[in-house]
Amino acid sequence: MNPYIILSIIAVYFGALLLIARLTTRKNSGNEAFFLGNRKSPWYIVAFGMIGTSISGVTFVSVPGMVRSIDLTYMQTIFGFFVGYVVIANVLLPLYYKLNLTSIYTYLDERIGHRSYKTGASFFLLSKIVGAAARLYLVTLILQTFVFGQWGVPFVVTVTGTIALIWLYTFRGGVKTIIWTDALQTLCLLVMLVVIIWEIKSKLGLDTNGLVRTIVQNQHFRVFEFSDWFSTQNFFKQFFSGIFITIVMTGLDQDMMQKNLSCRNLKDAQKNMYLYGFAFTPVNFLFLCLGILLLVLATQQGIALPVLNDDILPMFATSGILGSGLLVFFTIGIIAAAFSSADSALTALTTSFCIDILGVDARKEKEAKKTRLRVHFLISLLFAVIILIIKAVNTRSIIDAIYILAGYTYGPLLGLYVFGLFTTLRPRDKYVPYICIASPLLCLAIDAVVYAATGYKFGYEMLMVNGAITFCGLWVLSVKRRIK
Repeated sequence: MNPYIILSIIAVYFGALLLIARLTTRKNSGNEAFFLGNRKSPWYIVAFGMIGTSISGVTFVSVPGMVRSIDLTYMQTIFGFFVGYVVIANVLLPLYYKLNLTSIYTYLDERIGHRSYKTGASFFLLSKIVGAAARLYLVTLILQTFVFGQWGVPFVVTVTGTIALIWLYTFRGGVKTIIWTDALQTLCLLVMLVVIIWEIKSKLGLDTNGLVRTIVQNQHFRVFEFSDWFSTQNFFKQFFSGIFITIVMTGLDQDMMQKNLSCRNLKDAQKNMYLYGFAFTPVNFLFLCLGILLLVLATQQGIALPVLNDDILPMFATSGILGSGLLVFFTIGIIAAAFSSADSALTALTTSFCIDILGVDARKEKEAKKTRLRVHFLISLLFAVIILIIKAVNTRSIIDAIYILAGYTYGPLLGLYVFGLFTTLRPRDKYVPYICIASPLLCLAIDAVVYAATGYKFGYEMLMVNGAITFCGLWVLSVKRRIK
């Protein structure tokens, strides 16, 4: 396909994003609009857009590919996610709305202390900026490899241009803009998913009933694993980890909660969480079914699959096997997946740094807005720098290390919030930062010792261990210091 056609489609796509940004900020682009969308966001639009935010570029390419190695057992984690969303709707959202929070970490200041507040916010900032940059790196690398690199565009230009476009449509409106741009990008994702499945269906010569039978009767259509406790796919490990992953990475994440807090009231925010949680399950199931269909097509056509699971979907989309026109949908889909997570991450990081670190909510509107714009720009630059550093290292192992680091840094947040919500104790605030730093380090040591002694390797369940250690540390330092 002519590369200029792809470039034109991408330009139209970004033009639509910029138009949405213009329409949503023409009347109000102040701090209240940026941070909370003036608390007027339609709950159903927020719910729909959050689907795209959750399906990052990494998920976009990884979920279909993981079928080859772990079948459909990822659905066990997804089932746990839904329970986690119910917990968030009934425990955390009422708390956030009751306290009228802009940054959710302000709760820690009121409940435990100022150092605990700064510690929680700092753990979020570290986790989010590194994790979001890593996700965006993988997507820009795919775009560079299959699109822009073929035109001789340097990687640094692809990265800079991508981040500049995100900055352009978010710097004024923030949450007020991204709830609508994310809705558009979710729609693009879902259309892309349906188009690819339809193309494979046609390629395999199947009708709708045949498509369903092909998926259900495939050897990889295995959802549950109960027999092997040592397996990382064990149901109980996956299910309960899914619950806590959702609570931490959605309910204790400023990025995800900021959109919920932009709803008109608690009732709307809860409806948003229920709808989002319900819709997230079938969408991920479709991505896994896509993975089965790709494997079936590869077997039927005698196509050699890439060594890495993450390369399976990009290979099919860009090789012309499913038709040259599919590259257009793949390009838009991968951009939508990347941007729907990166734009909200950039907004949340700006919000948290401005409020939790700089305290701009105590300043005058004009001064606060000026500071916010500077922070938004500097964080955008930091995104680019981190991505280029990852590229310079030139290994995918660093990506794994980054995600492991992000998982460990969410554990202390879990411990802090569980302690605050379910005890009446108040720990010695000055020691809290040391507890939160020591907990993930101790978890690393536990993982190494247990693996060396038994061969058991911790997976997602380490998040619960991490949170429990933090909780115990806070409990020990809370002797005779009850809340009045």
